[in-house]
Amino acid sequence: MKACLKPTAEDFVTIHHELGHNYYQRAYSTQPYLFKGAANDGFHEAIGDFAALSAVTPTYLKQIGLIDTVPGAEEDIPFLLKMALDKIAFLPFGLLVDRWRWEVFSGEVTPDHYNDAWWKLRLQYQGLTPPGPRPADAFDPAAKYHVPGNTPYTRYFLARIYQFQFHRAACEQMGWKGPLHRCSVYGQKEVGQKFNAMMELGQSQPWPQTLAVFTKDSKTDASAVAAYFKPLDAWLTQQNKGERCGW
Repeated sequence: MKACLKPTAEDFVTIHHELGHNYYQRAYSTQPYLFKGAANDGFHEAIGDFAALSAVTPTYLKQIGLIDTVPGAEEDIPFLLKMALDKIAFLPFGLLVDRWRWEVFSGEVTPDHYNDAWWKLRLQYQGLTPPGPRPADAFDPAAKYHVPGNTPYTRYFLARIYQFQFHRAACEQMGWKGPLHRCSVYGQKEVGQKFNAMMELGQSQPWPQTLAVFTKDSKTDASAVAAYFKPLDAWLTQQNKGERCGW
């Protein structure tokens, strides 16, 4: 694997994400040619991030010597806030990129309205507007590589959900009783074997069946995301009491 990495917290997560692709490819390498792929695109993007959910826990960071002591529960909210800025704040953008693309491909949006349609979705889903008037020939969607590169983007939206489904299932399998954001599956070989059994299936059957092999759930389920961030949700509800949220 070739990657331009630096010893930073961000690239610590990035290397888990990218290696996830490699481990998945290795797992399904024995499948017939037509089945050498992800159960669906979201699986490929989620697997390394699932590993990273354990790798960023204080317990694991202490085990590998990156921190000296495991912070107490008083540090949970700052940790979850940081995670939410990555995992939760991304969801509306992850959804709107292909929403815009599908409108373009269907002809619903014509070339003279490409940019206006982009910002309409940015406002609808993210509450964002451009910093000033855009020129008539502006094409802001092209600033996102996946648009001119013709790379589907819903995979990243789905991955933000699947990684938490995988994480919750793994933590349940190892008998974890604490909060999900403190769970690390590091060293749980039996869990790893079960996860590898799912990865080995590649694209050989419908993805709901493959998802159920590890999670026992055949549907995309965001309740695992809510469970992971439950302490933060309770804290934010209290902090925003009486405030008008939205745009």
